[in-house]
Amino acid sequence: MIERDDMTFTFAEYQRRLGELRARIAERRLDAIVITDPENITYLTDYQTTGYSFFQALVIPLEKEPFMITRALEESNVIARTWVEVTRPYPDTGDAIQMLVDALREFGLGNKRIGYERNSYFFPAYQQDCIHTTLRDAKLMDCFGIVEEGRICKSQEEIMVMRRAALATEAGMKAGIEICRPGITENEIGAEIAAAMFRAGGETPAVMPYVTSGPRTMIGHATFEGRTVLPGEHVFLEVGGCYRRYHTAMMRTVILGELSDAMYQSQEIMKRALNEIHRVVQPGMTVSDVDNMVRNIIMDNQVGASLITRSGYSIGIAFPPSWDEGYIISLKQGNSAVLKPGMTFHMIPWMWGIEGDKTCGISDTIEITEDGCRSFFSMDRDFTVKSGVAVPQEKKTIELPSSVPFKESSTMPVKEEAKKTKSNTKQAEKAAS
Repeated sequence: MIERDDMTFTFAEYQRRLGELRARIAERRLDAIVITDPENITYLTDYQTTGYSFFQALVIPLEKEPFMITRALEESNVIARTWVEVTRPYPDTGDAIQMLVDALREFGLGNKRIGYERNSYFFPAYQQDCIHTTLRDAKLMDCFGIVEEGRICKSQEEIMVMRRAALATEAGMKAGIEICRPGITENEIGAEIAAAMFRAGGETPAVMPYVTSGPRTMIGHATFEGRTVLPGEHVFLEVGGCYRRYHTAMMRTVILGELSDAMYQSQEIMKRALNEIHRVVQPGMTVSDVDNMVRNIIMDNQVGASLITRSGYSIGIAFPPSWDEGYIISLKQGNSAVLKPGMTFHMIPWMWGIEGDKTCGISDTIEITEDGCRSFFSMDRDFTVKSGVAVPQEKKTIELPSSVPFKESSTMPVKEEAKKTKSNTKQAEKAAS
């Protein structure tokens, strides 16, 4: 290992992570493991790249020096960012899996017990088949989750990095709320959020902000698509700030008109759920206990809303396409996992289908402490109500090149200009014939 002081965490922190992982490797009677999940590689080495769609692997022997297999271009990331000394890069014309097999043999692991992440998105079945048929003398065993056992409880160094991410989250959310008004487009709101996050020191998040308005708030995981926000509508915002690949996230809601009784009731129910989380949640509770508590509060409503998803999920290191660690642990019914200090969750007691056609959210990212939990944020949770905001005289639209087909949403009026263009085209065709 190269001892250096320019990584995200101290050298001692990476030594601790590696030492604890090797204890788990020994526990499973393995001689080495092959890690291909980009979040796990980052956790162990500080390596990161947007080029993770190309095969990359961190090989950790039980005793000998770890080494990495990367595309030749990505070796620069190993050198610039990590403590890893040994690399075996492959060219774009090369065979990544053959390079892995050759390296395993080179370092005396060709006939050993080797664990690999069978459920990794970035080690597909085709490549797994190749290594099974090529490395015939080794015993290959699934070790999925062996790194995540260390990731689930964050160290205090990780918590501090997440607090940096939280600054970006809050900055983005405040900017998004501020710019919301009738006549503005969802894209402009998204742009304001992103700019504020980056100015606050945030980095490219695993998912750009979720921005939906009016009837589009009912569409799961929809985000800005150029729609113009209308008077009297609401805007749903979900922002995930990122720093050194660590994320925090929050939901908020903006009302561009009067706050109806149904929306007020929804606001108070979600606030009650979050207050109960902060009052009750502590180490020793099961995940299912927390989910049942939140679900019972949200489902006891008179506005027709439901909590149709899990009530929360682990959050931390993430690359696109998602900022959550829910595959490690999610707050849902029937999960008997026990809360421990250092766990971090995005708590989402949101309400889908208020009065049949509205979705709203107020959420929080929390850290489980020794005797309870605490938020990463300080922002107010109430809906932001803007009842007296004037509509700009000129309606904002997103102009697309004429060569790009664009179909208006059923919730949007057909542009008169589009009608004129179609009519003029028909007249020209008739004249030409």
